[in-house]
Amino acid sequence: MDTSVAAPAVETPATTTSEVRPMILTERAVLQVKEVIAEQKLDGHYLTVRVVPAGCSGLGYDLNLVKETKQGDIVWTQDGVMIATDVMSTQYLKGTQVDYVKSDTSAGFKFENPNAKSSCGCGSSFSA
Repeated sequence: MDTSVAAPAVETPATTTSEVRPMILTERAVLQVKEVIAEQKLDGHYLTVRVVPAGCSGLGYDLNLVKETKQGDIVWTQDGVMIATDVMSTQYLKGTQVDYVKSDTSAGFKFENPNAKSSCGCGSSFSA
């Protein structure tokens, strides 16, 4: 009869480092994120940026403000904004610059992604 006790599973905590930055925010994007955090009283929240299945080109970006990151997330801070992404998304986000663009008819975050091989006509999805 085996009386050994299995070791408890070890959880992988979020990786926190200022050296890991799969993507960067422009100054305008940082200001916009800070403005939304202040308006919605979300101090201490993280901006999560994930690549998810979406659109006609196959992949899209998912941005959210969350109180806690997920297990295994890569976390860094840029100009006072705490940012997190998952390991899978880093392969698609590496080298990406995120800007905040505002015109007379629209406003939103614009991704300049060197890994995108093509994108859909409206720019909401891409393929890698």
